[in-house]
Amino acid sequence: MMRSNSISSVSSLSSRCSTADPEPSMQIFIKNIAGDTFALEVPESTSIATLSSLLAIRTNLPAQDMRLVYAGKHLDSSSSTLSDYNIGRESTLHLALPLRGGAPKKIRCQFKDCKDAAQRIVGDCGFCNGHFCGKHRMLESHACTGLETCKEEEKQRNRERLEKERTVAIKGI
Repeated sequence: MMRSNSISSVSSLSSRCSTADPEPSMQIFIKNIAGDTFALEVPESTSIATLSSLLAIRTNLPAQDMRLVYAGKHLDSSSSTLSDYNIGRESTLHLALPLRGGAPKKIRCQFKDCKDAAQRIVGDCGFCNGHFCGKHRMLESHACTGLETCKEEEKQRNRERLEKERTVAIKGI
């Protein structure tokens, strides 16, 4: 469905350009993620949405995933035009990677009513797979469900180590 909208906007753009009173056009440059730059000839009153549609056709990228950046600012495609961002002749726009979910979410301590941030790596419990703050990171502090299993494993390891070190008296010497 997005493809048909972008094709219709391109056809409306071309019909505007073919009128008897041609609109002044300008050349802008687009720099993609790989660092390659290509030129694009567009009318001065081109909207950001139309430009995104043109670039989607040219680069085979979906228009909704495309982010355009000019002078460090993300170009909003809602209703703005190139002139709203002071984009003139021979300006360079950058295609940026699409945003995937925004900023990383802070992980909170999973102990009852604790609202502190969980500590990375040292706050991760390997027995119950929980994430805990500095106060609750120890097995005993957060009443870990794997505490008994942990104690049994440690007892078994100690038992095996003691069996290996046991001295065997040789009889008959």
